[in-house]
Amino acid sequence: MEPALLSCTTNADASKVMDGGFDGDDDSTVINWFESVAEKAGEVQTETLCRILRLNYGVEYLKKWLGDIDVEDLDDCALEALYTCLVPLASHADLESYIHRIADGDKSPLLTQQPITTLSLSSGTTDGRQKYVPFTRHSSRTTLQIFRLAAAYRSRVYPIKEGGRILEFIYSSKQKQTEGGLKTGTATTHYFASKEFKTKQEKTKCYTCSPEAVISSGDYKQSTYCHLLLGLFYSNQVEFIASTFSYSIVQAFTSLEEHWRDLCSDIKHGSLNSRIVTIPKTRKAVLDIISPNPRLASRIETICEELEREGWYGLITKLWPNAKYVYSIMTGSMQAYHKKLQHFAKDLPLVSADYGSTESWIGVNIDPSAPPENVTFAVIPTFSYYEFIPLHRYNRECSCNTSATDDNGYKEGEPVPLSRVKAGQQYEIVLTTFTGLYRYRLGDVVEVAGFHKGTPKLNFVCRRKLILAINIDKNTEKDLQVVVDKGAQLLMRKAKAELVDFTSHANVDTQPGHYVIYWEIKGDVDKGVFEECCREMDASFVDPGYIVSRKTSSIGPLELCILERGTFMKILEYFIGNGGALSQFKTPRCTSDQGLLAILNACTIQRFYSAEYGSE
Repeated sequence: MEPALLSCTTNADASKVMDGGFDGDDDSTVINWFESVAEKAGEVQTETLCRILRLNYGVEYLKKWLGDIDVEDLDDCALEALYTCLVPLASHADLESYIHRIADGDKSPLLTQQPITTLSLSSGTTDGRQKYVPFTRHSSRTTLQIFRLAAAYRSRVYPIKEGGRILEFIYSSKQKQTEGGLKTGTATTHYFASKEFKTKQEKTKCYTCSPEAVISSGDYKQSTYCHLLLGLFYSNQVEFIASTFSYSIVQAFTSLEEHWRDLCSDIKHGSLNSRIVTIPKTRKAVLDIISPNPRLASRIETICEELEREGWYGLITKLWPNAKYVYSIMTGSMQAYHKKLQHFAKDLPLVSADYGSTESWIGVNIDPSAPPENVTFAVIPTFSYYEFIPLHRYNRECSCNTSATDDNGYKEGEPVPLSRVKAGQQYEIVLTTFTGLYRYRLGDVVEVAGFHKGTPKLNFVCRRKLILAINIDKNTEKDLQVVVDKGAQLLMRKAKAELVDFTSHANVDTQPGHYVIYWEIKGDVDKGVFEECCREMDASFVDPGYIVSRKTSSIGPLELCILERGTFMKILEYFIGNGGALSQFKTPRCTSDQGLLAILNACTIQRFYSAEYGSE
C-alpha cells in the first residue's frame, strides 16, 4: 500500500491541538478548536495515530505485527507508513480472543497499556449477536466532546435558554460483570453513569428532565412513563426533545397516546400511578420532584383531547410550546421513522444527531439546519485514526457468476487515509482507536459528500453486511428501504393504513430461496391491497441480479408477512432481555437471527406471495 503523503507533525504543540478547544466553556472556543483541527486534518490524523501507537507500544497484539520496532525512534510519517504496511486489516473476530482474555481477567497488556476495566456491548444490528468492545475513559471523554461541539453548532442556528430543560428519552441497562470482574453494558449505559454525562449538562447549560433513577430503572416502560410525566411537568421549560435514536421518541409518543389520561391525573394530584411505575427507587425520585398542579393538568387534558381527534398531529409543538427542535440519530435504519416523527413534530425542525458507533465517534453535524435526508457529518480527526476502503459496486448485469457472498456486491480498493478520500466516492470505514482496536473494519458504508476545510463530510449509506442475498442478487439496507417505501405509499393511498415497522429475511430453507418482508401495520386493509403491495415491492427491486433471478425462477416470489399488532414491541423486549437498552435499540432491517425469526413467524397472521414475473 502506498503511504500517505502528509507533512509530518513533530512540534511540541501537537497535544494541545488534540484537546485544547474543550478547556473553556464558550461555544465559540469549542468551534474555533474544531475549525483549527479540521483545517489541518491530515496532519492531525498522523499525530492521532502516533499518539495511539506510542501510548500502546509493546501490547501483545501490536507486537505480533510490529515486533520490537521502537516507535519512539521513528518520525510520525514513517511510523504511519510502517503501521499501515505491517498491521493487517482486522474484523471483530480477529480481536475476539484478546477481548475474551480481558473479560476473563487477564491483566497483561493485550490491546492497551492502560488496564481495560469496562466492556461495551454492541447493538448486534448486523448479525443479531452482541459483541464486547473495549470502553475506557477516552470513550466517555470523546462522547462529552462531540456533544459539546454539536451543541455549539446547534446554538448558532437554534439558540436555547440557559437553565432550560431537555426532554430526553434515554435509558440505561443494568451493568453486569464478566467472570474476570469487568463491568459490561451498553456504551450508552456506561456514558449515562459517567461523570461526563453530568458535565455535559453543566457545560451546555441545559438539563435533562429526568433524574438518574428514571434513566437507569431497567424497565423501559416505567422509564418512558416517567420521562413523559416529568417532561409534561416541566413543559414550559423544555427547550428541545432528544433521544439517542429517533425510534425512542416515536415509541414514547405512541405510549403517550395510550397513557395521557393517567399522566394528566398524576400531574393534577402530584402522584405517580402505582400500577404503571412500581420500582421504589424510581417512584421516590419522581415524587420528590413533582407537586400537584391542577391548572397544568387541565391545560394538557384539553390539548390531548384535541390531539386525539386530530390523530396526534403536531403534538410536540402543542404540548411543549417552547421547544426549538427535535434532536436524534435519524439516518440509516432510523429513516423508517422519519415520517412518523414529522407527524408528531409538525413544522418543528428535525435535527440529525452525530455519527458514531460503539467502537468510536466519527463525525459531527455542523449544519443542523439541513434536513435529516441531506445531513452530512464532518470527521473529527482527533478521536481515532480513520482509513477508508474504496468501494465500487460490481456491474452485476455482466457478473452472473459472482457468488452471493462475494464482498456483498462491492469491489474493494486499497485503504487510503483521510487526506486522500475523494468527493462522490463510497468507502468502508476502518478505525484505529485509543481503546485498542487496530485497523478495525467498522462495516459502515459512507460516501464523501464534500469537505469542511480539510476534513471530509460523510453521508451514511448503509451497513455493509445488512444485505438481502440468495443467488447473484445483492440488495442493501438502503435498497430495501426504497422498496418498502413504495409499498407503504401504496398502502396509504389504497387503504389509508400506516406501516408501523418492518424487517426482512432471505429465506433459503425452501427452494428456490426467496425474500420475506415482515410488516406490522395500523389500520384495516383488504386482502387485495396487500397483494398489490407485495407485487409492487417485488417489482421495485432494481438490482439486475435479482431481476434476472426472478425471471429465471432461481429466486422465488417475494413473500409479504403481516404481523399482529405489538410484534415489534416483542422484538424490543427480546433485545432488552438479552442485555440491550432502549437507547441503543435499532430494528434490524434484515435478520437471520433465529430468536427474532421465531417471534416474527409466530406473530404472522397473513401471508401473501407476489404475482410479479408471472409467478402465482
